[in-house]
Amino acid sequence: MEKPSRGKDTTCYKVVLTGGPCGGKTTGQARLSTFFENMGWKVFRVPETASVLLSGGIKFSDLSEEEAVRFQENLLKTMIQIENTFFELGRSCKRNCLIICDRGAMDASAFITKEKWEDIMKTNHWNNVELRDNRYNQIIHMVSAAKGAEEFYSIEDHSCRSEGVELARELDSNAAASWVGHPYFDVIDNSTDFEGKIRRMIGSICHKIGIDTGDRLLKNSRKVKFLVRAPLPDDSVFPPFQDFEVIHNYLQSNSPNQVRLRKRGQKGHYSYIHTVRRQNQPGGQVIEVKTQITHRDYINLLTQKDNSHFTIYKKRRCFIYNNQYFQLDIYEQPSHPRCRDLILLETYSALDETNLKETLPGFLNIEKEVTGNPDYSMYNLSLREDWKTSKKFWAYAPAPKIRDRRYEGDGLSNGFDCKKSLKMNGHDVKGKECNGKA
Repeated sequence: MEKPSRGKDTTCYKVVLTGGPCGGKTTGQARLSTFFENMGWKVFRVPETASVLLSGGIKFSDLSEEEAVRFQENLLKTMIQIENTFFELGRSCKRNCLIICDRGAMDASAFITKEKWEDIMKTNHWNNVELRDNRYNQIIHMVSAAKGAEEFYSIEDHSCRSEGVELARELDSNAAASWVGHPYFDVIDNSTDFEGKIRRMIGSICHKIGIDTGDRLLKNSRKVKFLVRAPLPDDSVFPPFQDFEVIHNYLQSNSPNQVRLRKRGQKGHYSYIHTVRRQNQPGGQVIEVKTQITHRDYINLLTQKDNSHFTIYKKRRCFIYNNQYFQLDIYEQPSHPRCRDLILLETYSALDETNLKETLPGFLNIEKEVTGNPDYSMYNLSLREDWKTSKKFWAYAPAPKIRDRRYEGDGLSNGFDCKKSLKMNGHDVKGKECNGKA
């Protein structure tokens, strides 16, 4: 296998996220991107070539057998060229770089016979070793919800998906089989809930690269939040850190759901996340569905801004201290006056309360833990109304169980049609949220 590309002091790591329908790839990409960006890495996301082409009106049911084979051949040529563009950028990047491919070259082999695939290889002077083993550093197969999490499998509202459960299982098996033989091939099954599935995926990549994640990705890890008293110490007191500009806007939505947009970046370069937070789910769960979107989609969605909320501006400082990963959110103006001088520290930890306190940054003046306290909910903090009279104030139980789940859509970088794909109340997204028990 090709080693991760390296400059003098940098690494370029190429990973493929593949799997059957409704397996968690889209949220996996968003979570993986955020995780590595917080560590100061540059992250490139290669779009799924099949979705790009199929969105142009191609339907497999309309193609003859020969046309289908030629389509797969041209799809593969297009994929290789798109990937090569990102790989070249990765090699020249002056920072550590993660390149996430939404499916890879071998996925095309899952849709045609072995004989036809070999014909394509011969015609184009390709071979499986180069396309499978040497092209990518690691393959992650996200198993379809149709295998072990059937109650969460859905094709509703997905314009490019029509597979029933049995077909989804078959496609999942075929996709996995196409990558067998790669030296670093991880199958992330549905043996845990979806949050656990995502953490196992991120952890497997960190393990292969050699990144120590501490206990952030352990199964029993939980999110905790602390109130920090201003002013902050001088930057020189902090361990090495990365600062990000973060802007949150809440959108119009049907109560009790919350829908928000996040713009996050450094030095004029941004990523965009659309999040639906679903309250009052079975078992008392709070479910967050996150989708990576384009700048164009972000601008379109901003027209649905909820004017009962202020825009939230933050500086987010990310750093590692005592082998624990921290995010320090420093609220900035213009925001509601209640956010003035507000600083919140967040981390994920599996430690008990006593041991966790011993790992907290001693150079910060931490007043108290506020995990689950509605006074420090970003949704409540952004409300224009007075909390005492507002009917929108959300008083939730302490430490709600939040599971990030995902839309299996093509919104990552294909520029999905927001007017059709996102009905702003909820949001009916191209790619129905499917997985919850992963």
